[in-house]
Amino acid sequence: MSEQKRSTGIRLTARGAVASVLVFTLLGSLLQALLGLPALVGLMFVAGCGAAVALVNRRDLLSLVVSPPLVFFAATLIAEAVRALGATSPVQALGLGMLTKLSAGAPWLFGGSLLVLLVAWRRGLAQCVRDLREELRAAGPDIPRPRSGDSVGYAPEPEGYFEPKVYGTPREGQ
Repeated sequence: MSEQKRSTGIRLTARGAVASVLVFTLLGSLLQALLGLPALVGLMFVAGCGAAVALVNRRDLLSLVVSPPLVFFAATLIAEAVRALGATSPVQALGLGMLTKLSAGAPWLFGGSLLVLLVAWRRGLAQCVRDLREELRAAGPDIPRPRSGDSVGYAPEPEGYFEPKVYGTPREGQ
């Protein structure tokens, strides 16, 4: 199905796509706690990544491509913080839980990130990068150039450029 035919359906902004990946991942954590299936968080994360990249607006692809690692970390932090609340040592439980879940979820994180990158590339990520480069070039600082008729070869800074500004007036008796 072409991009134009799909454009009539539901479209998400970058925030909506990131939020949907977060919701999918948190739902996977909840279902894992209830059902005891260890791969459920990773599967839900990858499914959320796939749904988000398929539904995001084309102009927001660049924002979505860089966010899966951060979303996975945030979802893991939220899930482990909730789990650690009932522990005798919450800080220790949080630290150990984060280390365990992040290391166990690394393959799922790489898989979800790769899925987002591949689908986004197919949907036009390269054009989004080119557009960003053009915007940055157009908004770049205007660098002062030497004047062509000067024998010195440089343009001095304007008067008062390096002098500190003094605000207000001195108080009486100082």
